[in-house]
Amino acid sequence: MPTASRTVPAALAGVLLLAACGSQSASQGDDATRARGAGAPVSAAPLCPSDFVQYGSPPPSVEPAVTPSGTPTPLPLPSSIDGPGEDGVKVTGLYAWGQDSGCDADFSAEFEVTNRGTEAATYTVTISFLSASGGAVDNVDQTVASVAPGRTVKAAVAMTKTAGHAPEVTGAEVLKVRSVPVGEVSSASGACPASGVHVYADRGDAAMGLRVVGLHLVNCGTRTYELNGYPRLELLDADHDIVDGVRILQGTDQISTGTGGTGRPQRVTLQPGEAAQSTLAWRNTTEAGVGDPVNVPYVRVRAKQGADPVTVMPELDLGTTGKLGVGPWKKGETYR
Repeated sequence: MPTASRTVPAALAGVLLLAACGSQSASQGDDATRARGAGAPVSAAPLCPSDFVQYGSPPPSVEPAVTPSGTPTPLPLPSSIDGPGEDGVKVTGLYAWGQDSGCDADFSAEFEVTNRGTEAATYTVTISFLSASGGAVDNVDQTVASVAPGRTVKAAVAMTKTAGHAPEVTGAEVLKVRSVPVGEVSSASGACPASGVHVYADRGDAAMGLRVVGLHLVNCGTRTYELNGYPRLELLDADHDIVDGVRILQGTDQISTGTGGTGRPQRVTLQPGEAAQSTLAWRNTTEAGVGDPVNVPYVRVRAKQGADPVTVMPELDLGTTGKLGVGPWKKGETYR
């Protein structure tokens, strides 16, 4: 399962440079992106994104305002970050913001994302703010949408200390990078995809080695949408290659009872605004001598035969079990 972190949701992905305590606007960020793609350096005022939208909220209808600010204090970064970065992502700046800066955050970090692939991708980057001991003070996720092949874009994340005794931040590093082709990005809300459905995974639940994640489908179109059976799944590793050797079981009862993924498949007819859900269940048990533990960050989901694929990121830590249970589609709560 993913490590604990605070997420800047995909609803913000359309604004690469968010509402800031600096002077650069989102449109200027687009110009900077084009300049970097042409070989010119990207320069930007230190950004302190603070207008966090709640998960699942629609994107803002207007560009967020840019507020005046004081001058932040740059914090030193290790020289080791001068390289190409982890999976095309590297931290380029770290700042401490004073109480009079006009920022809601205490610290911010800037980073660059370079798409080394051959197709446009949306990135989810986890930045870890570090204490002097090297421990994580906070992990913050940021989504950077639609990075074209060969392009480099600049983004920023911010953190606010949640407790008075929290250690001071003295560093930042890229903890995790995930990328999904633009045509397969999952969504819980916002503009309705051409398929007429939103498909996404929830944050899941973990207890005593048992993992359960919900798959959700929402009919956001104008016609009825029918399901009958199980979602069709492809398991992908960190390089987006298909993972072999894992049995995908129909139903979750072979993993555990009470997970909600049992029962015979039934036809589900969704009117516009209605939703369906399925369940993924697995255990992360590891046995010595059985083989190496298997980790699957990505699952490509087709709601039914012939449906457009959507890639979700449930971070399957399957241990050495070699099994993943998937429940049948069932009618869910009405979406709107």
